[in-house]
Amino acid sequence: MSETKGMSTTNRAILIAAFLLLAGAIGYAIWRDSANNAAAPAPAAAASPDAQLAAIEERTRREPQSADAWMALGAARFDLGDYPGAAAAYEKSVAIAPESAGLWSALGEARVMASPRDPMPAAAAEAFDKAIALNPKDPRARYFMAVKKDIAGDHKGAIDEWFALLADTPQGAPWEADLRRTIEQVGAINKIDVAARLTATQPRALKADEMPVAARAIPGPSRADMEAASQLPKGQQDAMIAGMVDGLEAKLKANPADVDRWIMLMRSRMTLGETAKAAQALKDALAANPGAAPRLKAQAQMLGVPGA
Repeated sequence: MSETKGMSTTNRAILIAAFLLLAGAIGYAIWRDSANNAAAPAPAAAASPDAQLAAIEERTRREPQSADAWMALGAARFDLGDYPGAAAAYEKSVAIAPESAGLWSALGEARVMASPRDPMPAAAAEAFDKAIALNPKDPRARYFMAVKKDIAGDHKGAIDEWFALLADTPQGAPWEADLRRTIEQVGAINKIDVAARLTATQPRALKADEMPVAARAIPGPSRADMEAASQLPKGQQDAMIAGMVDGLEAKLKANPADVDRWIMLMRSRMTLGETAKAAQALKDALAANPGAAPRLKAQAQMLGVPGA
């Protein structure tokens, strides 16, 4: 269920390329997925995982009171399999931003993964409880609280909670397929028939206006765009991205009714690890476009925006 990640060298290059292509189009490609389909930058241009981690750790030293910096470190350590380290970083983050359900649920997940024996340590359950108290719809916390029921032997109760989560899951959300598979597997292991209920909730084809802006069929970054962006020094890349995001925000101040650009701003902030700013973008978008609230919230949930 862990979705939010720090920005890698490749993501930085793709983000720049996507902004360049957005000069003539609203919306953008799925940057991380596009990276898998395009040629990667030359090895010399890509930082090693250790170098990327060192850069994120340096940011926490420069910005020790930044919840976003500690969140990015937690995500990076989680991706590298350092679950105790991830939990420690998330603990720093929630101490600074205790109102973020997403951070509490990320902490709970890291604590689960860091536990050598107990599949649901009390500290993890406590973190999930805090996430649910802040946001009863937090999908990761809901998923793991159902896991807690399954571990305790209440398999039917767990399955019912997973079905409730599935009912609230925006179609195409990153965790949808895994959630269905979990329901199917737990049902099979415990001889609980879930086939009819799963069939009744089969996803339908998305209409064009329901698709995530990130998934629409518009031009994505080309190989040349990505390679050109990756050749810039990191400092120039960061300055370019900051300028592009600031420019996007300026356009939204001039035209706050542009829902697609609000979604792009949220995605940009999440890609940069700026979860608090992504959450603020959602609040501002909802205030400016109350009629588009269902769509904004659904796509914010897909992006993992805190408070969505």
